[in-house]
Amino acid sequence: MELNKLGVWYFLDGMPSNMAAETAKRIESLGYDTLWIPETAGRDPYASASWLLANTEKLNVATGIASIYHREPGVTVAGQKTLAEQSGDRFLLALGVSHQQFVEGVRKITYGKPVTTMRKYLNAMDEAPYMAFPPATEPKRLIAALGPRMLELARDKCAGAHPYFTSPKHTKMARDILGPDALLCVEQKVLLEADADVARKAARVVASVYMGLPNYRNNWLRMGLNESDFENGGSDKFIDETFAWGNLEQVQNRIEEHYAAGADHVCIQPVNPNAQFGDLDWNALEQLSPSAN
Repeated sequence: MELNKLGVWYFLDGMPSNMAAETAKRIESLGYDTLWIPETAGRDPYASASWLLANTEKLNVATGIASIYHREPGVTVAGQKTLAEQSGDRFLLALGVSHQQFVEGVRKITYGKPVTTMRKYLNAMDEAPYMAFPPATEPKRLIAALGPRMLELARDKCAGAHPYFTSPKHTKMARDILGPDALLCVEQKVLLEADADVARKAARVVASVYMGLPNYRNNWLRMGLNESDFENGGSDKFIDETFAWGNLEQVQNRIEEHYAAGADHVCIQPVNPNAQFGDLDWNALEQLSPSAN
């Protein structure tokens, strides 16, 4: 699999499957390279990826991310290789340790030390048998990596990393740790809205979903923010550092900052400034699309 520079990261669980397929087709028609789908407590990401791949022709589908706590390593390998073979190498697996609140609070599973648990899981994947007809090429895997130790694990045991809710400053740190050869696929939330009050208000609605999750908070502190930046939905500094908002040129400039800092691929998550969180902003996707630029 060869990734181009720009993809889309988006929750599709809030729409029926036929609409999700139409959304994927439209994203493909706009020239985006990859559609990234998360896993929370909704649809199974492997089943969803199969559906989306079957309904598109060229679009890559990536998990951003699939939780290692939801299935044992051999099952993950089977899903990865099945989808890679069926789609002609259009499936990209990105794994993550999720969050203690979800794993223990929702799934009732003991949450382990993130790096140790991920390393053990990857080792078990490497040892898992797969006796079906194989994909033409060995499929790549990424891990959701924010801190230095997890980034080192991404470098040593995977094709690269998929950082989420970060900044170009973090992208630079990630590239320095990963070295020149590993894939660095970063997520960037975008708001095509030039009014600062409107943009920041919409951004805070999205940010509030993540504020209580220690994995992200610890990384934001690592990025130079402080605890006061997380109050009241996020300070202006926090919003401006982690969201790309403004006119088309300003948003494009932020995406370019990630490339300049070492990203191979940026998956944009469009935030609709005029609707509830979860309503796809097609205006942003159309204006930022590779076919339009």
